[in-house]
Amino acid sequence: MLIAAGFGALTALIIRDQITRRQRDLFSGSGIRRLAALGHISRAPASVDAVNLLRDFIAWEPNGLLRERAVSIVARMEGEVVKLISEPELETV
Repeated sequence: MLIAAGFGALTALIIRDQITRRQRDLFSGSGIRRLAALGHISRAPASVDAVNLLRDFIAWEPNGLLRERAVSIVARMEGEVVKLISEPELETV
């Protein structure tokens, strides 16, 4: 049981590190890294934090193609967030 808990904690730390790294790469000087970060964020679950991060990116991004990609991701995520807020999933016991 202790090994499983340790493995779970290690997995959570690795996932958190990867998310932080991808968010940092979103504002990288390299267009390829920014594109990769957008791909990573687009596969993540929709959240208010992700939408706000992408809005900041859209305001900052000089490349029109990357900006348009971010706009499409924001539009999708906003729809998912609104759906989650308006139709919360209740757990049944």
